[in-house]
Amino acid sequence: MLIISDKSCSNEFEMTQAAIATILGVRRVSVTEVAQDLRTQGIIDYIRGHVRINDRDGLKGRCCECYEVVSKEFDRLLGRSNCP
Repeated sequence: MLIISDKSCSNEFEMTQAAIATILGVRRVSVTEVAQDLRTQGIIDYIRGHVRINDRDGLKGRCCECYEVVSKEFDRLLGRSNCP
């Protein structure tokens, strides 16, 4: 979700739980459980494929080091996003 947010320059985007599950290679029900947990904590809002990140630092804190590694590699290969 953070990478999508980074590249779209927005904390809101459309993405289904099924799409997230496919990207991560996990079952959709696992995505549902995590999304509910993040929603309960106020980190995200998620309604029928519409995601809004409310607490970017909170979401970042729940990520492994993979986010930083992947983010840097995207920037290296594709250039940095020109987000305001």
